Amino acid sequence: MAEPSLAVRRKSRPGSVSKRSRAPVQPSAVCSPVARKRMSSGGEGPPAETPCSNESEEDMFGDHDSFYGNDSLLAEVDDIEKKYLQDKNTNIKVAGEIIMGNQSGFHQKKQDNFSNSENMIVLKAVKEDTLQMNENDLVDSNQELTGSILDDLPSSQLLCFEKMDELSSGSRISPVSERRNKCVNFSLDKIRSPSFCPDTEHRNRPTDFSSESKCDLFKTESLKDHLKSAMTGNAKAQTLQVSKTKQLKEAVLSEEICVARKTIESSSVDIGPFYGLPSKVKDLFRQFRGIEMLYEWQHECLMLESLQQRKNLIYSLPTSGGKTLVAEIIILQELLCRQKDVLMILPYVAIVQEKVRGLSSFGIELGFLVEEYAGSKGRFPPIKRRIKKSLYIATIEKGHALVNSLIETERIDDLGLVVVDELHMLGEGSRGATLEITLAKILYTSKNTQIIGMSATLNNVGDLQKFLQAEYYTNNFRPVELKEYVKIRDSIYAVDSKTENGFTFSRLLNFKYSSNLEKADPDHIIALVTEVIPKYSCLIFCPTKKNCENVASMLCKYLKKEFRAHRDKEKQDLIKNLENIGNGSVCPILKQTIPFGIAYHHSGLTNDERKSIEEAYSTGVLCLLACTATLAAGVNLPARRVILRAPYVANDFLKKNQYKQMIGRAGRAGIDSAGESILIVQEKDKHLVQDLVNSPLENCYSSLLLELTKGMQSLLLSLIGLKIAVTHEEVNNFMCSTLLGIQQQLLSKEKSLAEIIKDGLENLIEKGLLKGRICEKDHNSKCTLTITPLGKATYKGSIDLAYCNLLYRELKKGLEGLILESNLHLLYLATPYDMTSNCSPDWMIYLKQNVDSAVVNRLYLSFVLYTLLKETNIWSVSEKFNMSRGYVQNLLNSAASFASCVLHFSEELEEFWVYKALLTELTKKLTYCVKTELIPLMEVAGVLEARAKQLYNAGYKTLAHLANANPETLVKMIEHLSRRQAKQIVSSAKMLLSEKAEALQEEVEELLKVPTDIPGTC
Repeated sequence: MAEPSLAVRRKSRPGSVSKRSRAPVQPSAVCSPVARKRMSSGGEGPPAETPCSNESEEDMFGDHDSFYGNDSLLAEVDDIEKKYLQDKNTNIKVAGEIIMGNQSGFHQKKQDNFSNSENMIVLKAVKEDTLQMNENDLVDSNQELTGSILDDLPSSQLLCFEKMDELSSGSRISPVSERRNKCVNFSLDKIRSPSFCPDTEHRNRPTDFSSESKCDLFKTESLKDHLKSAMTGNAKAQTLQVSKTKQLKEAVLSEEICVARKTIESSSVDIGPFYGLPSKVKDLFRQFRGIEMLYEWQHECLMLESLQQRKNLIYSLPTSGGKTLVAEIIILQELLCRQKDVLMILPYVAIVQEKVRGLSSFGIELGFLVEEYAGSKGRFPPIKRRIKKSLYIATIEKGHALVNSLIETERIDDLGLVVVDELHMLGEGSRGATLEITLAKILYTSKNTQIIGMSATLNNVGDLQKFLQAEYYTNNFRPVELKEYVKIRDSIYAVDSKTENGFTFSRLLNFKYSSNLEKADPDHIIALVTEVIPKYSCLIFCPTKKNCENVASMLCKYLKKEFRAHRDKEKQDLIKNLENIGNGSVCPILKQTIPFGIAYHHSGLTNDERKSIEEAYSTGVLCLLACTATLAAGVNLPARRVILRAPYVANDFLKKNQYKQMIGRAGRAGIDSAGESILIVQEKDKHLVQDLVNSPLENCYSSLLLELTKGMQSLLLSLIGLKIAVTHEEVNNFMCSTLLGIQQQLLSKEKSLAEIIKDGLENLIEKGLLKGRICEKDHNSKCTLTITPLGKATYKGSIDLAYCNLLYRELKKGLEGLILESNLHLLYLATPYDMTSNCSPDWMIYLKQNVDSAVVNRLYLSFVLYTLLKETNIWSVSEKFNMSRGYVQNLLNSAASFASCVLHFSEELEEFWVYKALLTELTKKLTYCVKTELIPLMEVAGVLEARAKQLYNAGYKTLAHLANANPETLVKMIEHLSRRQAKQIVSSAKMLLSEKAEALQEEVEELLKVPTDIPGTC
C-alpha cells in the first residue's frame, strides 16, 4: 500500500498543492496533535512540522472536544456490537481501525455501508482469506497507517484502549488486531513521553511487543460502555482552551519557520515564501501596518548578496523612504530562522517605546519576546532564554550597558544581529562616542554578530564602511515627491541646483494683509498655512520653545472662525483629556489654540501631554503643530507642508543634516501626491541659505576625543574591566579598529593615537580606577593592567568618569548617617550631577524649606523630586518651584535613570550593600512617580499616568487584566482610546506578561537542573 501523502496547507489555498516555492516536508516531520500540544506548551526541541489532511481543513470535531456531538453515535455502535455478538462464531478476525471523519485524509479500500456521516467511529471487518492474501503488505502498512491515525486521538481515548487491554483475558486475537494493539501501545508511549519528537519516532520505532498485551475488545465489557466512559472522561478532563483551528494555524506557522530556517541556512538567493520567513509574516504586515507589497528598492536591498552572506550593511535613503521595514524583516529572519537574539538601537526613549508597542504584536503572533531597555528599564545581564528568542530595543546608553553585560558573561555570540537607526549620530557628542564604543566592542569580540546601520543623512560613507567592515547600499527613492522652496519677502523660489544661485522664481504669495496683520505676521506664516489647513496637515519648525508657543498663539488670533468648526467635538475631547492629565489644569495657550486645530510641541510638555498631542495630530484632529527640531528626529509625524520658521536651531545656524531631517517630514505616503518644504529666509541670511541648500551633507567624525570622560577614558576603562584588552599593546590594537583609529590622521594632529591612549591610561591609574604599569614598546615583558573595584563599579554603573570619585565620597559619607525618615537623603544621592548646571534656584522658595543656604543646587533639585514623589503631580510642582513642567518631567526621567546607575555602581562595591534594597525601591518610584496601584499598568509600553488611571478606574487593575482584555471592550470603556491603541496596549501587556512568565520558568528550570559536576559521579 502506498504511504499516504501528508502536507500542510493554508486556508486561503483550497488546493492540495501549495503554489509557493518551498522546501519539501519530510514524512519524519509528522507528529500527533497530542505530542504537538505538549511541545508547544513548553517542551524542548525544535517546532514540529505538523500535517493535516489533503481533503479538508475543518476541525476533527468542529466545536466539540469529543465525538459526543453526534447524537446517534452510541445507538449505532450498540447495533454494531449486537450484530457482531450474533455472528461471533464466524471465522472473522477483527481489525480495529479508527477514522476521524473527513479530517483523516486516508482513503479506505473497504468500509461498512452504515457509516456515511463525518466524525464517526468505524469498525472495519476484513475476512480472513482476504487478509491472508495481502498479509505482508497489509501488516506493514497498517502499522504505519494505524499508528498515524491513533496519533489523532485525544489522550483519554488512547488510555481507554489501554484499560481494555488490562481488563481482557488471554484470548486469541488476530494478527491485524495484534497490530492494532501494538499501535495503541506505541501511541500511549508517545503521550507519556515528554521528550517525544518526530525524528525519534522513525529511528526508535518498536520492533518487538510482549505477547501479554493480547486482548479481546468485546469479552468483558461492551464497546458502548467503554465509549461512554471515555467520553465522560473527556468532558471532565481539563483541556487547553485553544481551538483546533488555532492549533492548526500554529502548526502551519511552525512548519513554515522550519522550512525557512533550512532554506536560509542553504544561503540561496530565492529564499522562500516571504524573504525566508513564513507567509504569516506578510499577513501580519498587512494586518498591523496596512502594507500590501514592498517598494522595489526594499526588495532589491533584501535580496543583496551581502545580506544573503550575512555581511555587515550600511544603507541610506531619504526620510520616509521605508528604511525601517527592511530592518524589521531582517530582524525577524534572525529571530525566527536563525534563532538568535537581536539588539535594535534607537536614539530616543520615546522612539524605543513606540517601537516596543509596534513590535509586541508581532512577538505575540510569532513567538519571540520584545524587551525594553530605556531609562531605568532593562535587566543586566539579560535573562538567558532556552526556547524563545529576545528582541532588545534600547537607547544608545542602555544598548552599551547591555553589550557590556553580554561580553562579561561570555554570551555576546548569542547576539546574532545589531540594528542601528540614525547611524549618523556616531558624530554627535557624547552619545555618538557611546555608540562608537558599543559597535567597536561588538566587532572586536564577536565574529558572528551581523551589524546593520541605516540613516537618511550620511556623507563620508567610506570611513563608516571601514569601521563597520560593511557593504553599502543607497537609493534616492521617496514614496512621495518632495518639492523644496525658499521664501524671501513675499516671493517663493524653488530650490534648483542647476541654476547659478540655486533658486528659481516660482510665485508670489496671494494673500491680502492689513497693516495690523503685517506687523503681527511679517513672515507671512498665516498665508502659507491657510493654503493647506485644515484639509491637510502642516508642521512649522521654530528655533526656540518660546517661539513655538508664540507662533501657535499668533495664528489663532488671526485665523477665521470657520476653522473652529472642523472636528469640533474631538477637539473638545482633547482639551478634556489634557485637563485630566493635569488634574484639572491645562496650558492656557493649548486651551486657546486647540479649538483651531493648532498646538505646540516641544520638551516643555509632559510625556502624557506630548503623547496626546501626537495622537491627535496623527488622526487629523490637529492639523498644525509648531515644533522644535527635536520632532524631526523623533516620532514619525509627516505633513503635507513643512515650514521652517528660520534657518536657526536656537542661536546656531542650521546644518545640512538638520535641514534634511526637517524637510524629510514633508509628504505622507499613501495620502499626499507630493510634499512641500518652505524655508523662510531674511535678506541678511540669503547667501548662507544658498550655501546650505546646495552644500553636501556634513561628514561624520568620531567623538571619542571631544568627549574625554564619556569617550576615550570610558572606553579604555571598560576594555580592561571586560578583559577585552589588558595590556598597552592590546589596547592599541583595539583602538586601531575604532572610527577614531580610521580617522586618526584627521582628528589627532597634535598627538599620535598611541600617545593619546597612553595619557588616558595614566589618567585612569591616577584616579584609582586602574592598577598596573604602562610598559614602553622597547620592553619585552608584557605589563598587564587590572581594574579596581571602584573602576568596575564605574563602568558597570555607566557613571560619567568626571563624577565617579565624587559619587563614591558622597555614598561613603551617607553610610555614616543616612537619614531614612523620608526619601530626601536618598533623592539627593540620586539627583543627576549634569542637571545642576541648568538649574537656577528661586532662592526665596529655597529659603522657605528651612535649610542651610550654603547647600548647592543639587539639594534644591532633590527638593523638587521630593515634592514630586509626595504629590505625584508635575503641574503643581512646576508651579510651586516656578519651573516649566517639561523641565520637571526631564528632571524626573534623568533622576530615575541616574538612580539605576547608582544602584549598579553600589552593587559592585561590598561596602555599599545597604544601598541595594533602598535604591531598588527608589528607582521604581522615580520611574513611574504614581500611586503604587498604578505601577503594574504603567509597566506596559504606551501606558502613561493618565491612561493608567482610566484603565484602573474601569476595572483593569493588573497586568493580567490588560493582557486578557478585549480591545473592542477597551475602546467602549476608555475615553479617547482608538482601536489601534487598544490593540497595541493589549499586545504590549501580553508580551510583558509572557516575558515575566518566561523569566520565572527559566529560573525554575535553572533550579531543577541537575549539576554535571556532582562529587562521586562519573
